Amino acid sequence: MAEEVGPVDVALLPVGGWGPYLGEGHLDAGRAAQALERLAPRSAVPVHYGTYWPIGMDAVRPHEFHAPGDEFVRLAARRAPGVAVHRLGHGESVRLEVAR
Repeated sequence: MAEEVGPVDVALLPVGGWGPYLGEGHLDAGRAAQALERLAPRSAVPVHYGTYWPIGMDAVRPHEFHAPGDEFVRLAARRAPGVAVHRLGHGESVRLEVAR
């Protein structure tokens, strides 16, 4: 896949959503780790989890809100150990070196 899109420096990969399940066109932590392996970027940042959650859902399915970022980091380490994965907390940023 990397040869189809060219060299990838940074991949921002959606790893979650809200609701009882994600539809077929969406990535979860596992599918995002597969995409990471295929893209082979220098760095990756998991996104689209832990930001919007309906009131009361924390009591019902807290793991679906909090876990996708950590799960992606774990799976990414196994599937693409050469990729620097940056799991950022709310409001955090990361400075990445530009490839020359």
